[in-house]
This record gives sequence, structure tokens and C-alpha cells, in this order.
Amino acid sequence: MTSTSPSPLPTTMRAWQYTSTTTGLENHLTLSPSVPVPPLPTSRPALLVRVISVSLNPADYKVPELGLPARALIRTPAIPCMDFCGRVVQSTTTAGFSPGDVVFGRIDANQFGSCAEYLVAAPHSVALLPKGIDPDEGAAMGTAGMTAWQVITPHVKEGDSVFINGGGGGTGTFGIQIAKALGCRVVVSCSESKVELCKRLGADEVVDYTKENVTKRLCEMGQVFKLCVDNVAVPEDLYKLSDNFLVPDGLFSQVGGPVSLGAAKLVAARMFVPSFLGGGKRRYEVFTIKKGTESLVQLAEWNVAGKVKPVIEEVFPMEELAAAFKKLKTGRCYGKLVIRVERRDTQA
Repeated sequence: MTSTSPSPLPTTMRAWQYTSTTTGLENHLTLSPSVPVPPLPTSRPALLVRVISVSLNPADYKVPELGLPARALIRTPAIPCMDFCGRVVQSTTTAGFSPGDVVFGRIDANQFGSCAEYLVAAPHSVALLPKGIDPDEGAAMGTAGMTAWQVITPHVKEGDSVFINGGGGGTGTFGIQIAKALGCRVVVSCSESKVELCKRLGADEVVDYTKENVTKRLCEMGQVFKLCVDNVAVPEDLYKLSDNFLVPDGLFSQVGGPVSLGAAKLVAARMFVPSFLGGGKRRYEVFTIKKGTESLVQLAEWNVAGKVKPVIEEVFPMEELAAAFKKLKTGRCYGKLVIRVERRDTQA
């Protein structure tokens, strides 16, 4: 392995940290000016990235707020967030990345997250950001874009119908565009305030859950859907009755939902209760994001072509991370919330 660096690096950096989440992550965040810059590992390929922008995902607070299970996964003090766009400043590998390259992607939740001036990423977790794409858009394509791509593309072909439960959030807004880019008919659920957004992104039909019973409406459509992507885990009977709207070889994919005992029981029931005991009759999976750059590269290509663009609701300065988390927790956000770590007037 070789190590290259265009200029001397600082030994410390600004970074948000937390040591507790007992009353909510947003109430325990501290912006420290002197966190040690993470060193590059010598045992595996890695990139040191100077962060430009970060985007938030519900998992960024749901995982730390798990309590004891989170402490087993993430040592504290810990830096939050997973998604990022930034500039490579140092590398232990020459596999396609050089100092100065602007990359985007995600890192797994760990002690050294992305809401800091520097982070360490594996080459298989990032892709080059094409020229002309804003770094804020790059940061917004990480977890939500990868999730939507991975949950949809392996399971559908042109002409198939897809239902996305929760079309107005980060994953949902990507999902609509990806399914349309693949030539699918797309039906989504969302609240009244997001109906026009979902239509603008390409949804062929929108079910307003504040005015209609989503499950009843889908059952009325008949067995037409090849895939159901459930981003919200409500209504509770959606999977149980999915054989009324999914084709026989269709798939019900559980992507999101609240982190609670009740939600865990719902997922367990969906997974393990057989149909003759009142469970669902269609194939069911709990989605887990997979590592790899294929989805990131495709998202970048679609972005350049104008087919898939991240929906960014608001951009916050780094100093306002707590406010951004508070907004995310309302559950009323459309698209993505972005944090600018690097001031635009400092970018090369």
C-alpha cells in the first residue's frame, strides 16, 4: 500500500459528539473544536475525506437512541451521521481515488460518524461525484438513495407496478424516481401536503392516507403490484392483506418504521406468523442495506441524466445540527435535510 497526501493535515477538527441520548440525541449534542482527526488504518484500504456536506436519516438518531444495544455497537463519545460528500485528502490505496477527488457515499453507524470535518471511509462505500453535481446533492444520495435503489431494482422490470408506502420522505422520493426510471407504474401513499410533490416526481397515482384507507384502496386495485415497499409500517394490516394487491410472486419489503416494542412485534408477526394462523400470504423481507458502489454509481449517472434528483427540503449550517434533528423527528419532512460542514467560501 502507498500513502499520499497533498498537504500537511491538522491533528484536530471540529465535530459534533454525544455521550448520552437519554432525552433524545438532539439534546445531548456538543460541537467540539478539538476532536482528534481519525487516523487512516494501515491494515485495510481506506480514504481520509474532508467533509463538505452531510445529510440526515432517521437511523442517525434511532440507532443511538436504542440505549443498551446502541452502546454495544457505538462507543462514546461518538460522532453522529452516516451520509456525506467530501474531498479525498489522503489514501492508503490507489484503487480509483486520488487526493482532490470529490466523493459521496455513506459509512456504517459507528463511533466516528460523518458530522465532522474529516472522516475515514472504505473505497467500497463511496463513488466519484460527477462534475456539475452540487455536493449537497451528493451528500443526500447516500443511505436513502442506496436503500431505494437496492430495494427496487432487483425485483422489478419495465412495465411492473410498484407501491411505495410513504412516498414523501427521503427514501420514498428516491423510490418514485428510480421506479419510473426503470419503466414501472408507481402508486404511493403520503399525506395531503406531499401529494403534489409525489406527482411531480412521477407517481402515477397517489393515495392520501389522511383521506383514504390505504389498504382498502390497494385491495380495490386488485393483484397488480410486483413490489410493495413499506417505509412507514402503517397501516398494520397492510402486509396481512397484501395478497389482495400483490401478484402471486410479488414481494413485500419492509424498509422503515418506528423503533419501538410495538413495531418490533409487528415485524415479528409479519415474518413468523403463517398464513393459516392469520399471517400474510406473500413473500416478506426486512430490508438491510448492502455495501458496494454499484447503486451509488447508478444514482450519479441518473442524476447527471436528470432522471433521479435528491429532494432537499432545507440546508442547515453545521452549527445547527440539533435544530435539524428536531425537524427530522417531527416526521413531517419531505425529502432530505442537509448539513453543510465546510463553508462554501473555503472550498477549493
